[in-house]
Amino acid sequence: MSALAPELAVGPAALPAADALDRALRTASPAEVIAAAVKTLGREKVALVSSFGTESAALLKVMADVDPAIPVVFLDTGWLFEETLAYRDTLIATLGLTDVRSIKPDDAALSRQDPDRELWFSDPDACCRIRKVEPLARALKPFAGWINGRKRFQGGARADIPVVEDDGVRLKFNPFANVSREEIEAIYTLGKLPPHPLVASGYQSVGCMPCSSRSAAGEDARDGRWRGRAKTECGIHTMKMS
Repeated sequence: MSALAPELAVGPAALPAADALDRALRTASPAEVIAAAVKTLGREKVALVSSFGTESAALLKVMADVDPAIPVVFLDTGWLFEETLAYRDTLIATLGLTDVRSIKPDDAALSRQDPDRELWFSDPDACCRIRKVEPLARALKPFAGWINGRKRFQGGARADIPVVEDDGVRLKFNPFANVSREEIEAIYTLGKLPPHPLVASGYQSVGCMPCSSRSAAGEDARDGRWRGRAKTECGIHTMKMS
């Protein structure tokens, strides 16, 4: 293993500096980044957040090889494809994940702000806030850091992400920041990972059902998300998790 995280005391008010960890892990492999997150914060203080989408199995496989008991947070928004829920269960069994937590939006917030389930159309940012951002903020309360699967090759706001960044009151680890599409494909091939069921029907990126569409030839994977709108992110990666 390459030089990883420095030995630093971690407490609720004294996390290691994100920029120091980023420098230490800049050339580390995804597995090394995840192992460093666990070593630095402790397994009970770091969670992996997964959508169980079209590329999620790769990160979950790497995590499971490090420690399948790392907590995994899954946002069950109430608008997910049935295929995604089935895929979650398939990957739990395939990878031997032992602590997957399916988090749902607050019922009172849904009744108050989206009683007719039409908010995704009239105000998608508000819909994402009550169905993803706020539930994730609650789910991350016990944790000092979280792991996600963003990659620089996805472009847009993700083009310059560091390996480790400050996310308000906790650290955010991006172990796939440096990986290529080919490396993701290799993880699937070598790990004999099942694809998301919707890939075969043209979905390259899968989120909530109303805001996901098939991608045409030549389009980037995320072009199928929030099609026809300026929106490109749900919000969990563009605002600090308090």
